[in-house]
Amino acid sequence: MEYHLEFGWLADSLVAIANGVVITVGLTVATAILGIGVSILGAAGRRSGRAWLRGLVAGYVELIRNTPFIVQMFFIFFGLPSLGIRFNALAAAVLAMTVNLGAYGTEIMRAGLDAVPPGQREAGRALGMHGASIFLLIVLPQALRNIFPALASQIVITMLESAVVSQIAVRDLTYEADLIQSRTFRAFETYLLITFIYLALSVALRRTLRTIGRGLLGKGVG
Repeated sequence: MEYHLEFGWLADSLVAIANGVVITVGLTVATAILGIGVSILGAAGRRSGRAWLRGLVAGYVELIRNTPFIVQMFFIFFGLPSLGIRFNALAAAVLAMTVNLGAYGTEIMRAGLDAVPPGQREAGRALGMHGASIFLLIVLPQALRNIFPALASQIVITMLESAVVSQIAVRDLTYEADLIQSRTFRAFETYLLITFIYLALSVALRRTLRTIGRGLLGKGVG
């Protein structure tokens, strides 16, 4: 069977596609900022001297890493309203993505913290620095340098997983693609184009993260 590509519909769909890209990028930026914060706090909790805190963080990490992201998102958006906790679709998407990235990021960050030599902390104490200052000014920057490529990759994966948020009517790139193909009946062309857009976004995100990492942490960051 012969199939003829047809992109005549594209001109009328550019605004919708652009809006979808903006939502996808916005979700990724918000999630990256919040998720890295959760990751740092989670990794610190995993190394805490309080057993209950270590257990709480470990339980959170295991729960998120061993359940599907779409189920986590549905629980937040559809399940929590049963308890009187309601989020709009966009807020639920950001929360679900942050919780997911935070769990994976916690383990990545913990590996980075473990890789910092104990002597670095001892040097900080010898200079009269206190625990929080040692962590923020000495340990954390070195840990971030150690794990930045892995953390950047996890952020890219989170962006790609964001396609699922279309299931709760967040008008991201995938949601707009679904609308376009239902209107034009050109599913092959629509999803071919969206595939290449996601590819371009992934490449651009990796390069942007690399540039940011080198600017904040030094040129050695991969």
